[in-house]
Amino acid sequence: MELLFSEAYVEDMSFYVGREASKLWKRFCAETITEINLLAENWKYILGGLICQYIHGLAARGVHYFHRPGPILQDAGFFLLPELGQDKAYVSEFVFTSIFLSFVLWTFHPFILKSKKIYTVLIWCRVLACLVACQILRIITFYSTQLPGPNYHCREGSKFATLPRPDNMLEVLLIVPRGVLFGCGDLIFSSHMIFSLVFVRTYHKYGTQRFLKQCAWLTVVIQSLLIIASRKHYTVDVVVAWYTVNLVVFFIEKKLPELPDRSGAAALLLPLSKDNKTKEGVNPKLFNGHSGDSAADRRPRTQINGKILEDGNVVHVEAVINTL
Repeated sequence: MELLFSEAYVEDMSFYVGREASKLWKRFCAETITEINLLAENWKYILGGLICQYIHGLAARGVHYFHRPGPILQDAGFFLLPELGQDKAYVSEFVFTSIFLSFVLWTFHPFILKSKKIYTVLIWCRVLACLVACQILRIITFYSTQLPGPNYHCREGSKFATLPRPDNMLEVLLIVPRGVLFGCGDLIFSSHMIFSLVFVRTYHKYGTQRFLKQCAWLTVVIQSLLIIASRKHYTVDVVVAWYTVNLVVFFIEKKLPELPDRSGAAALLLPLSKDNKTKEGVNPKLFNGHSGDSAADRRPRTQINGKILEDGNVVHVEAVINTL
């Protein structure tokens, strides 16, 4: 009897797993098509943002050639926070990596989860715009005044404190991991804080879990303290990052059109016509930043069995993809 029960249980589980796997694959394919269409329209913004990340890396490496080690400046944060030491310098990097990877994974959750609020391509267009604006201000700032670096490899006596004169242009244009980890001179303001604050602010606005939002902000505060305790930045670098990044993101969000919300039913019931075909869940009017309301859109509609009746005409709904 127990054997028959176990066999039936295994068969039911196999059927359930197979059915859910099929739904997940269909959802993934549908989302992939949608994101590819969005990428085809917005690839210039994505490419431009990535190129600016490279330019920011070049600027940070370039200022290293001008860095001159010297006595560590007097700093209130250094006085209040005990020094972690070189053997524990990885702690702040671990926290930053956790924030970075968590945000990247969250931006791709529409490919897997049924409940979704964002489009991956559109959210990264927004994030890159904020990053680029902050990094431009950062480049102007750390090239204006070069401070002696407080990090261990930037102090007097370290072989990484200064860079020798480059032999060719390739040496300048090639960004190596060692140069990223052992950079000096690019202090005001903290690049780690730029990424962390932009990511957390974006999740705070478009995320759905209140508890995770609170944890994210707490993690950024902890990271700020760890950066100072690790002597990777002066306290002013972190403080300036806090108000500069928040102000920049605030003003950019005022200028950019709002993202279409796909969490509600209104985002799913989008009519199709020969003259105006829309991609899955994307209304062109909403994408351009307009509300999309018109006299025709405010006409009474009735939903029946996956269709919408509008003035006696049956209009199919794209929402069938999201029901998988």
